[in-house]
Amino acid sequence: MKKLIVSCFVVGMALNVNAQNYWKKNVGKSAKVIFTNSKTNEKMVDKGMVKFEKMAQPKETDACIFVDPDFKYQKLIGIGGAITDASAETFYKLPKSKQKEIIEAYYGKNGLGYTVVRTNMNSCDFSSDSYTYVTENDKTLKSFNVAHDEKYKIPMIKEAQKAIGKDFTFYFSPWSPPSWMKSNKSMLKGGRLENPFYQTWADYYIKFIKEYEKRGINVWGLTIQNEPMATQTWESCIYTAEEEGEFLKNNLGPTLWKNGFKDKKVMIWDHNRDLIYQRATSTLSDPETSKYAHGIGYHWYETWNNKTQLFDNLSETQRAFPDKFLAFTEGCKEQFDMSKIYDVSLGELYGRNMINDFNKGTALWTDWNVLLDETGGPNHVGNFCFAPIIADTKTGEVHYTYEYYYVGHVSKFIKPNAQRIGTSSNRAALTSTTFMNENGQLVTVIMNDSDNDIDTNLWIEGMSAKLSAPAHSIQTVIL
Repeated sequence: MKKLIVSCFVVGMALNVNAQNYWKKNVGKSAKVIFTNSKTNEKMVDKGMVKFEKMAQPKETDACIFVDPDFKYQKLIGIGGAITDASAETFYKLPKSKQKEIIEAYYGKNGLGYTVVRTNMNSCDFSSDSYTYVTENDKTLKSFNVAHDEKYKIPMIKEAQKAIGKDFTFYFSPWSPPSWMKSNKSMLKGGRLENPFYQTWADYYIKFIKEYEKRGINVWGLTIQNEPMATQTWESCIYTAEEEGEFLKNNLGPTLWKNGFKDKKVMIWDHNRDLIYQRATSTLSDPETSKYAHGIGYHWYETWNNKTQLFDNLSETQRAFPDKFLAFTEGCKEQFDMSKIYDVSLGELYGRNMINDFNKGTALWTDWNVLLDETGGPNHVGNFCFAPIIADTKTGEVHYTYEYYYVGHVSKFIKPNAQRIGTSSNRAALTSTTFMNENGQLVTVIMNDSDNDIDTNLWIEGMSAKLSAPAHSIQTVIL
């Protein structure tokens, strides 16, 4: 491949005393490089250390990424993925050895460092059938039980919880209330929650939280409704911004607080970036509504062209509501094709979104299904998708896609409570984000999704370490 001009990754620490002290301790030292290169089929390979040497001011012709620890932004809540019915069903179809391998791959000491688990309350598209936790027309909710989840979902969630330990962060999302609460009398194809059932539905969340916590699964948070503006062929329910706000202010919020769950992190929206600013400004404009909301969730499905997604809407929303955290709650590559599970574009989709999401203020990042089978399911409406790990339930073979490795370049090395550091790039081919872990460790992730190899330097206050960013590669530099 044609080589581009030398670029410099600039990390300026001069102004802040802590940053100065940090850099003084590391002058003349080396940084570790972890590398994934699709051309050579290297995946999260330890490439050893790179040494810093003196280097003058970068020229304007140098491609550079500037990172400055004097500018500190959001702290990371955590990174993880959803344990859905489909993930759990697939998991328990595998041999015990493969189950252990997958738990270790995501949550173990040598895995990706996942700390976040999302799940569905009631069924979703990635369930084998439609279900709720109550019998038909039980307005008192006396029949409420989660026996359905005890077969697959709860056991797998508890396996993840055990492996994660103290950093375990669990939240849930509903796709639809029971059909008898809705205007269309179906869990599928949209419809609205009817007004007489607003309080019944709020009580339903409380029942769910109590049942899961009774089983030792502490609930950190919840979203009000998955994709509240999407009429899907699967479980879905429509809320306008005003309706979501009214439900939160008059029913869900007070009911959570009354039951001692004021600490549960409530996230509004939980849909795409396209309407996130409008929804946040509309729903949260009322202080009585806003006081019950902690975060604003979003997905990435707003456009098929993933290189031009609406990342700026995130930063605009964060500026408007600095007291609320941004949470990426779902994303995946749709239209599953088993023949393409080793395509690097799957990883680049994740790398591009993660880096840009974090640089625009995101504090929580959650992938969709952690595991799917050889069909991209199971899925009761044929909405088959990719996942970072695909398991062939017929052979017991487990496949790790580039999604897995690209996510790992962030999640394995950037820990909960790490703080994002100011970062900018002057070349579109190179995208990067930087966090500082609580122990002072500086972690920079660099992705090149272009067709050109790029020689690079990691440049810090006149000190430089030479790097290489081959075409379609990602690397993590740890100092």
